[in-house]
Order: sequence, then C-alpha cells, then structure tokens
Amino acid sequence: MTTFNPIPELLEKYAREVVDASVEIHLALGPGLLESVYEVAMGVELVERSIPFERQLRLPVTYKSHSITAGLRLDIWIDRALIIELKAVDHLEDIHTAQLLTYLKLTGNRLGLLINFNTPRIRRGIKRLVL
Repeated sequence: MTTFNPIPELLEKYAREVVDASVEIHLALGPGLLESVYEVAMGVELVERSIPFERQLRLPVTYKSHSITAGLRLDIWIDRALIIELKAVDHLEDIHTAQLLTYLKLTGNRLGLLINFNTPRIRRGIKRLVL
C-alpha cells in the first residue's frame, strides 16, 4: 500500500491565492492576450499578496553529468516549491501537462498549476498537478 504525504498547508495557501489571482486577472483583462501579459499581471498580484516568487527562471537539465542549456524556463516559481505554468491557448493539450510534470520532476517539487487564460471561464482553464 502506497502512502502519500499531504501538500504542506503553506503551499496549499499559495495555490489558493494563485487561483484567486487568476480569477481577478481574467475578470480584469479577459481572454485573448499574450501569455506574457498574463505573466506580468500575475507578478503584480503575487507582489500585492506578499508571495515570494521568481519569473522566467532558467531550469538546468543534466544528462550523463553534462549540463544542457535547452532553454527551459519556469514561468513562475513560488517559494521554490510551487510551479505555475501559464498559457494563452485555445485549449490545453497533453504536451502542456507533460511540460509541467517534467518541471516538477526536474525541480523535485510536488505541486504545480497549469493555467490557461484563453478561456471564457478561467476556472475551466486551471489544472492542478501533484506528484
């Protein structure tokens, strides 16, 4: 029987705040903008909510003891524990989920949010992934 450790309460709080911020951003800006606009807006929301984060952080990949600079970048990394991957696409594809899962594995993080702002209702564009 496999047992899973719960996500720490602080990370759950951050995840709730990000969802709330996504709703606020979507209500103000709506769908149809570039991903980069939503990313900057999310940064504004996180600062206002006093949530520690980094944007566009380069993610190193190691293969057989070689560092590969493949251009992987985390959109938003909250407290080095919660990964936020933002999209502005017609609909989320399996490759978007795979991308976030890869980021979680490479960082050793367990919780990530995939958020697509190009939806009529933002809550339908949010996907939570837990390892």
